[in-house]
Amino acid sequence: MSAPRELRHVGLGLGRIRHWNDGLGEFSRQLLMALAARADELRERHAVQLHAHLPRSFHGLFGPQIGYLDTGTTQRWLHLARHRFALWHTLHQHNRLRAPWGTARRVETVHDLNFLHTKDAAKAERYRQRLQHRLAKADAVIAITHHVAGDIRTRLPALAAPLKVIHNGATDLTHRPQAPVDGVAIGPTARPYLLHVSRLAPTKNIAALLDLAAAWPEQPLVLAGARSDYTDGVARSITERGLRNVALHLDISEAQKAWLYAHCLGFVFPSLAEGFGLPPIEAMHFGKPVFLSRLTSLPEVGGPVAHYFDSFDGAAMRRVIESALASHTLGHAEAIAAHARRFDWHRCAAAHIALYLQLLDRA
Repeated sequence: MSAPRELRHVGLGLGRIRHWNDGLGEFSRQLLMALAARADELRERHAVQLHAHLPRSFHGLFGPQIGYLDTGTTQRWLHLARHRFALWHTLHQHNRLRAPWGTARRVETVHDLNFLHTKDAAKAERYRQRLQHRLAKADAVIAITHHVAGDIRTRLPALAAPLKVIHNGATDLTHRPQAPVDGVAIGPTARPYLLHVSRLAPTKNIAALLDLAAAWPEQPLVLAGARSDYTDGVARSITERGLRNVALHLDISEAQKAWLYAHCLGFVFPSLAEGFGLPPIEAMHFGKPVFLSRLTSLPEVGGPVAHYFDSFDGAAMRRVIESALASHTLGHAEAIAAHARRFDWHRCAAAHIALYLQLLDRA
Protein backbone atom coordinates (compact mmCIF):
# COMPACT_ATOMS: atom_id res chain seq x y z
CA MET A 1 0.00 0.00 0.00
CA SER A 2 1.50 3.33 -1.04
CA ALA A 3 2.05 6.04 1.54
CA PRO A 4 -0.35 9.00 1.45
CA ARG A 5 0.89 11.95 -0.57
CA GLU A 6 2.02 15.02 1.29
CA LEU A 7 -0.55 17.80 1.11
CA ARG A 8 0.26 20.72 -1.17
CA HIS A 9 -1.11 23.95 0.29
CA VAL A 10 -2.67 26.50 -2.07
CA GLY A 11 -3.49 29.98 -0.78
CA LEU A 12 -6.20 32.24 -2.20
CA GLY A 13 -5.38 35.84 -1.30
CA LEU A 14 -8.47 38.03 -1.07
CA GLY A 15 -6.62 40.72 0.88
CA ARG A 16 -8.21 43.03 3.42
CA ILE A 17 -11.62 42.87 1.81
CA ARG A 18 -14.35 44.77 3.68
CA HIS A 19 -17.52 43.88 1.79
CA TRP A 20 -18.81 41.86 -1.16
CA ASN A 21 -21.03 44.43 -2.91
CA ASP A 22 -18.70 45.57 -5.68
CA GLY A 23 -17.10 43.85 -8.65
CA LEU A 24 -14.00 42.63 -6.82
CA GLY A 25 -16.08 41.47 -3.88
CA GLU A 26 -18.50 39.56 -6.11
CA PHE A 27 -15.62 37.97 -8.03
CA SER A 28 -13.84 36.92 -4.85
CA ARG A 29 -16.94 35.53 -3.17
CA GLN A 30 -18.26 33.61 -6.16
CA LEU A 31 -14.89 32.17 -7.16
CA LEU A 32 -14.16 31.07 -3.58
CA MET A 33 -17.56 29.40 -3.28
CA ALA A 34 -17.02 27.50 -6.52
CA LEU A 35 -13.49 26.47 -5.53
CA ALA A 36 -14.58 25.46 -2.02
CA ALA A 37 -17.25 23.21 -3.56
CA ARG A 38 -14.38 21.18 -5.07
CA ALA A 39 -12.04 21.35 -2.06
CA ASP A 40 -12.69 17.77 -0.90
CA GLU A 41 -12.09 16.44 -4.41
CA LEU A 42 -8.84 18.42 -4.70
CA ARG A 43 -7.60 17.08 -1.39
CA GLU A 44 -8.50 13.45 -2.09
CA ARG A 45 -7.47 13.23 -5.77
CA HIS A 46 -4.61 15.73 -5.97
CA ALA A 47 -3.40 16.19 -2.36
CA VAL A 48 -4.22 19.91 -2.62
CA GLN A 49 -5.51 21.81 0.42
CA LEU A 50 -7.12 25.21 -0.24
CA HIS A 51 -6.80 28.15 2.18
CA ALA A 52 -8.54 31.54 2.03
CA HIS A 53 -6.57 34.58 3.19
CA LEU A 54 -9.01 37.28 4.34
CA PRO A 55 -10.07 39.20 7.49
CA ARG A 56 -10.98 37.08 10.50
CA SER A 57 -14.59 38.32 10.47
CA PHE A 58 -15.15 36.30 7.27
CA HIS A 59 -13.46 33.08 8.37
CA GLY A 60 -15.72 30.08 7.89
CA LEU A 61 -17.79 31.80 5.20
CA PHE A 62 -16.81 29.25 2.56
CA GLY A 63 -17.22 26.18 4.75
CA PRO A 64 -14.94 23.98 6.87
CA GLN A 65 -13.43 22.11 3.93
CA ILE A 66 -10.89 24.89 3.33
CA GLY A 67 -8.43 26.55 5.68
CA TYR A 68 -8.41 30.20 6.72
CA LEU A 69 -5.56 32.65 7.30
CA ASP A 70 -5.94 36.05 8.92
CA THR A 71 -4.73 39.27 7.31
CA GLY A 72 -2.43 41.81 8.93
CA THR A 73 -0.88 45.14 7.99
CA THR A 74 2.68 43.85 8.45
CA GLN A 75 2.04 41.29 5.69
CA ARG A 76 2.70 44.06 3.22
CA TRP A 77 6.39 43.51 4.06
CA LEU A 78 6.64 40.03 5.59
CA HIS A 79 4.04 37.27 5.77
CA LEU A 80 4.84 34.27 7.94
CA ALA A 81 2.39 31.36 7.87
CA ARG A 82 2.10 27.98 9.56
CA HIS A 83 2.35 26.09 6.27
CA ARG A 84 4.76 26.36 3.39
CA PHE A 85 2.60 27.12 0.37
CA ALA A 86 3.15 25.30 -2.89
CA LEU A 87 1.14 27.98 -4.70
CA TRP A 88 -0.37 31.35 -3.81
CA HIS A 89 -3.01 33.06 -5.94
CA THR A 90 -3.49 36.79 -5.37
CA LEU A 91 -7.05 37.34 -6.58
CA HIS A 92 -6.68 40.96 -7.65
CA GLN A 93 -3.94 43.48 -8.33
CA HIS A 94 -5.10 45.87 -5.58
CA ASN A 95 -4.14 43.34 -2.88
CA ARG A 96 -0.91 44.69 -1.36
CA LEU A 97 -0.39 41.77 1.06
CA ARG A 98 2.50 39.46 0.20
CA ALA A 99 2.39 35.74 -0.29
CA PRO A 100 3.75 33.87 2.74
CA TRP A 101 7.50 33.51 3.02
CA GLY A 102 8.73 30.41 1.24
CA THR A 103 5.86 30.18 -1.28
CA ALA A 104 6.99 28.15 -4.29
CA ARG A 105 4.67 29.40 -7.07
CA ARG A 106 2.72 32.63 -7.48
CA VAL A 107 -0.30 33.52 -9.61
CA GLU A 108 -1.93 36.94 -9.83
CA THR A 109 -5.22 37.96 -11.44
CA VAL A 110 -5.35 41.34 -13.17
CA HIS A 111 -8.91 42.63 -13.43
CA ASP A 112 -8.18 45.77 -15.38
CA LEU A 113 -5.65 48.39 -16.33
CA ASN A 114 -8.32 51.07 -16.10
CA PHE A 115 -5.78 53.54 -14.75
CA LEU A 116 -4.47 53.73 -18.32
CA HIS A 117 -7.85 55.10 -19.39
CA THR A 118 -8.73 57.27 -16.38
CA LYS A 119 -5.50 58.67 -14.83
CA ASP A 120 -3.23 61.44 -16.05
CA ALA A 121 -0.06 60.31 -17.80
CA ALA A 122 2.32 60.70 -14.84
CA LYS A 123 0.10 58.82 -12.40
CA ALA A 124 -0.67 56.12 -14.96
CA GLU A 125 3.04 55.53 -15.46
CA ARG A 126 3.60 55.16 -11.69
CA TYR A 127 0.77 52.62 -11.51
CA ARG A 128 2.15 50.80 -14.54
CA GLN A 129 5.64 50.48 -13.07
CA ARG A 130 4.27 49.29 -9.72
CA LEU A 131 2.15 46.61 -11.40
CA GLN A 132 5.02 45.52 -13.64
CA HIS A 133 7.21 45.07 -10.56
CA ARG A 134 4.55 42.94 -8.88
CA LEU A 135 3.91 40.73 -11.89
CA ALA A 136 7.64 40.12 -12.41
CA LYS A 137 7.43 37.77 -9.43
CA ALA A 138 4.52 35.75 -10.81
CA ASP A 139 4.73 32.30 -12.37
CA ALA A 140 1.46 32.95 -14.22
CA VAL A 141 -0.84 35.93 -14.73
CA ILE A 142 -4.59 35.65 -15.26
CA ALA A 143 -6.54 38.30 -17.17
CA ILE A 144 -10.34 38.27 -16.85
CA THR A 145 -10.92 39.29 -20.49
CA HIS A 146 -8.98 39.35 -23.74
CA HIS A 147 -9.23 43.14 -23.55
CA VAL A 148 -7.30 43.15 -20.26
CA ALA A 149 -4.79 40.67 -21.70
CA GLY A 150 -4.27 43.02 -24.64
CA ASP A 151 -3.64 45.94 -22.30
CA ILE A 152 -1.11 43.84 -20.37
CA ARG A 153 0.75 42.78 -23.52
CA THR A 154 0.84 46.36 -24.81
CA ARG A 155 1.69 48.21 -21.61
CA LEU A 156 3.72 45.55 -19.77
CA PRO A 157 5.79 44.13 -22.64
CA ALA A 158 8.54 42.91 -20.29
CA LEU A 159 6.16 40.43 -18.63
CA ALA A 160 7.81 37.01 -18.74
CA ALA A 161 5.13 34.93 -16.99
CA PRO A 162 2.56 33.05 -19.07
CA LEU A 163 -0.66 35.05 -19.52
CA LYS A 164 -3.97 33.20 -19.44
CA VAL A 165 -7.47 34.57 -20.03
CA ILE A 166 -10.17 33.18 -17.73
CA HIS A 167 -13.54 34.87 -18.06
CA ASN A 168 -15.49 35.56 -14.89
CA GLY A 169 -18.72 33.83 -14.17
CA ALA A 170 -21.85 35.88 -13.57
CA THR A 171 -24.48 34.99 -11.01
CA ASP A 172 -27.86 33.83 -12.29
CA LEU A 173 -30.39 35.48 -9.98
CA THR A 174 -33.47 34.36 -11.90
CA HIS A 175 -34.36 31.66 -9.36
CA ARG A 176 -33.29 33.57 -6.25
CA PRO A 177 -35.73 35.14 -3.76
CA GLN A 178 -36.94 38.61 -4.76
CA ALA A 179 -37.94 41.56 -2.61
CA PRO A 180 -39.71 44.67 -3.99
CA VAL A 181 -37.96 48.03 -3.74
CA ASP A 182 -40.09 50.70 -2.10
CA GLY A 183 -40.93 53.53 -4.45
CA VAL A 184 -40.38 51.56 -7.68
CA ALA A 185 -43.76 51.06 -9.31
CA ILE A 186 -44.61 48.09 -11.51
CA GLY A 187 -47.83 46.83 -13.03
CA PRO A 188 -50.25 47.76 -15.80
CA THR A 189 -50.59 51.40 -14.73
CA ALA A 190 -46.86 52.05 -14.23
CA ARG A 191 -44.41 52.86 -17.00
CA PRO A 192 -41.57 50.26 -16.97
CA TYR A 193 -38.22 51.61 -15.80
CA LEU A 194 -34.73 51.45 -17.21
CA LEU A 195 -32.17 50.14 -14.72
CA HIS A 196 -28.53 50.77 -13.91
CA VAL A 197 -26.69 48.76 -11.22
CA SER A 198 -23.05 49.44 -10.32
CA ARG A 199 -20.91 50.84 -7.54
CA LEU A 200 -21.98 54.25 -8.86
CA ALA A 201 -18.53 55.75 -9.43
CA PRO A 202 -17.53 58.44 -11.96
CA THR A 203 -16.11 55.79 -14.32
CA LYS A 204 -19.59 54.26 -14.58
CA ASN A 205 -20.57 57.42 -16.51
CA ILE A 206 -23.49 58.34 -14.26
CA ALA A 207 -23.36 61.83 -15.79
CA ALA A 208 -24.42 60.36 -19.15
CA LEU A 209 -27.32 58.55 -17.50
CA LEU A 210 -28.56 61.80 -15.98
CA ASP A 211 -28.29 63.43 -19.42
CA LEU A 212 -30.34 60.52 -20.83
CA ALA A 213 -32.98 61.10 -18.16
CA ALA A 214 -33.07 64.80 -18.99
CA ALA A 215 -33.55 64.02 -22.69
CA TRP A 216 -36.34 61.50 -21.91
CA PRO A 217 -38.34 62.98 -19.01
CA GLU A 218 -41.28 60.58 -19.35
CA GLN A 219 -39.04 57.48 -19.00
CA PRO A 220 -38.34 56.29 -15.41
CA LEU A 221 -34.71 55.45 -14.62
CA VAL A 222 -33.58 53.56 -11.51
CA LEU A 223 -29.97 53.84 -10.32
CA ALA A 224 -28.89 51.26 -7.73
CA GLY A 225 -25.59 50.76 -5.97
CA ALA A 226 -23.55 51.32 -2.83
CA ARG A 227 -23.73 54.52 -0.78
CA SER A 228 -20.65 56.75 -0.98
CA ASP A 229 -19.60 60.40 -1.02
CA TYR A 230 -20.04 60.29 -4.79
CA THR A 231 -23.68 59.15 -4.53
CA ASP A 232 -24.36 62.13 -2.28
CA GLY A 233 -23.31 64.30 -5.23
CA VAL A 234 -25.46 62.25 -7.61
CA ALA A 235 -28.48 62.80 -5.36
CA ARG A 236 -27.83 66.56 -5.35
CA SER A 237 -27.54 66.61 -9.16
CA ILE A 238 -30.86 64.78 -9.52
CA THR A 239 -32.56 67.35 -7.28
CA GLU A 240 -30.86 70.40 -8.78
CA ARG A 241 -31.70 69.32 -12.34
CA GLY A 242 -35.30 68.49 -11.43
CA LEU A 243 -35.00 64.93 -12.73
CA ARG A 244 -38.20 63.56 -11.28
CA ASN A 245 -37.94 60.46 -13.45
CA VAL A 246 -34.73 59.31 -11.71
CA ALA A 247 -34.84 57.20 -8.53
CA LEU A 248 -31.65 56.49 -6.58
CA HIS A 249 -31.66 53.33 -4.41
CA LEU A 250 -28.59 52.62 -2.31
CA ASP A 251 -27.31 49.57 -0.44
CA ILE A 252 -29.99 47.27 -1.80
CA SER A 253 -30.07 43.57 -0.91
CA GLU A 254 -29.42 40.78 -3.40
CA ALA A 255 -33.15 39.94 -3.32
CA GLN A 256 -33.98 43.56 -4.20
CA LYS A 257 -31.41 43.52 -6.99
CA ALA A 258 -32.99 40.38 -8.44
CA TRP A 259 -36.42 42.04 -8.28
CA LEU A 260 -35.11 45.13 -10.09
CA TYR A 261 -33.58 43.00 -12.86
CA ALA A 262 -36.77 40.95 -13.20
CA HIS A 263 -39.07 43.93 -13.69
CA CYS A 264 -36.94 46.42 -15.64
CA LEU A 265 -37.57 47.40 -19.26
CA GLY A 266 -33.87 47.30 -20.09
CA PHE A 267 -30.45 47.69 -18.52
CA VAL A 268 -28.18 50.68 -19.28
CA PHE A 269 -24.44 50.59 -18.61
CA PRO A 270 -22.49 53.31 -20.47
CA SER A 271 -19.31 52.68 -18.46
CA LEU A 272 -16.07 54.39 -19.42
CA ALA A 273 -13.71 51.69 -18.11
CA GLU A 274 -14.39 48.02 -17.30
CA GLY A 275 -12.20 44.99 -16.86
CA PHE A 276 -15.26 42.75 -17.29
CA GLY A 277 -18.67 44.16 -16.32
CA LEU A 278 -20.73 41.74 -14.21
CA PRO A 279 -24.06 43.64 -13.91
CA PRO A 280 -24.86 43.53 -17.65
CA ILE A 281 -24.51 39.74 -17.65
CA GLU A 282 -26.65 39.48 -14.51
CA ALA A 283 -29.36 41.46 -16.33
CA MET A 284 -28.97 39.26 -19.42
CA HIS A 285 -29.85 36.18 -17.36
CA PHE A 286 -33.34 37.70 -17.19
CA GLY A 287 -33.43 38.12 -20.97
CA LYS A 288 -33.35 41.90 -20.68
CA PRO A 289 -32.06 44.11 -23.49
CA VAL A 290 -28.74 45.58 -22.41
CA PHE A 291 -27.24 48.88 -23.58
CA LEU A 292 -23.47 49.32 -23.22
CA SER A 293 -20.66 51.63 -24.17
CA ARG A 294 -18.18 50.38 -26.76
CA LEU A 295 -15.26 51.06 -24.45
CA THR A 296 -12.70 48.68 -22.92
CA SER A 297 -14.02 45.15 -22.23
CA LEU A 298 -17.76 45.67 -22.73
CA PRO A 299 -18.07 44.63 -26.41
CA GLU A 300 -16.21 41.40 -25.60
CA VAL A 301 -18.54 40.61 -22.70
CA GLY A 302 -21.79 41.87 -24.21
CA GLY A 303 -21.13 40.28 -27.58
CA PRO A 304 -23.62 40.48 -30.46
CA VAL A 305 -26.72 40.31 -28.23
CA ALA A 306 -26.06 43.70 -26.57
CA HIS A 307 -26.75 47.17 -27.99
CA TYR A 308 -24.06 49.85 -27.98
CA PHE A 309 -23.86 53.62 -27.59
CA ASP A 310 -21.67 55.44 -30.11
CA SER A 311 -22.31 58.72 -28.31
CA PHE A 312 -23.06 59.69 -24.72
CA ASP A 313 -25.29 62.55 -25.77
CA GLY A 314 -28.60 62.06 -23.97
CA ALA A 315 -30.78 62.34 -27.06
CA ALA A 316 -28.54 59.96 -29.03
CA MET A 317 -28.64 57.39 -26.22
CA ARG A 318 -32.42 57.66 -26.17
CA ARG A 319 -32.62 56.90 -29.90
CA VAL A 320 -30.48 53.75 -29.49
CA ILE A 321 -32.70 52.47 -26.66
CA GLU A 322 -36.02 53.29 -28.32
CA SER A 323 -34.97 51.64 -31.58
CA ALA A 324 -33.85 48.44 -29.84
CA LEU A 325 -36.89 48.22 -27.57
CA ALA A 326 -39.22 48.58 -30.55
CA SER A 327 -37.78 45.41 -32.12
CA HIS A 328 -37.19 43.35 -28.96
CA THR A 329 -38.92 39.94 -29.08
CA LEU A 330 -39.16 36.77 -27.03
CA GLY A 331 -36.61 35.23 -29.37
CA HIS A 332 -34.18 38.03 -28.58
CA ALA A 333 -34.74 37.49 -24.85
CA GLU A 334 -33.94 33.78 -25.16
CA ALA A 335 -30.73 34.52 -27.11
CA ILE A 336 -29.70 37.08 -24.50
CA ALA A 337 -30.21 34.62 -21.64
CA ALA A 338 -28.30 31.91 -23.53
CA HIS A 339 -25.38 34.31 -23.95
CA ALA A 340 -25.37 35.02 -20.21
CA ARG A 341 -25.18 31.31 -19.38
CA ARG A 342 -21.78 31.13 -21.08
CA PHE A 343 -20.35 32.97 -18.07
CA ASP A 344 -20.49 30.33 -15.34
CA TRP A 345 -18.64 30.40 -12.00
CA HIS A 346 -18.11 26.63 -11.91
CA ARG A 347 -16.53 26.77 -15.36
CA CYS A 348 -14.41 29.70 -14.16
CA ALA A 349 -13.30 27.71 -11.08
CA ALA A 350 -12.48 24.67 -13.23
CA ALA A 351 -10.16 26.78 -15.39
CA HIS A 352 -8.40 28.08 -12.26
CA ILE A 353 -7.98 24.56 -10.89
CA ALA A 354 -6.50 23.37 -14.18
CA LEU A 355 -3.93 26.18 -14.02
CA TYR A 356 -3.10 25.45 -10.36
CA LEU A 357 -2.51 21.76 -11.09
CA GLN A 358 -0.38 22.57 -14.13
CA LEU A 359 1.86 24.83 -12.03
CA LEU A 360 1.99 22.43 -9.09
CA ASP A 361 3.02 19.54 -11.30
CA ARG A 362 5.90 21.68 -12.61
CA ALA A 363 7.17 22.39 -9.09
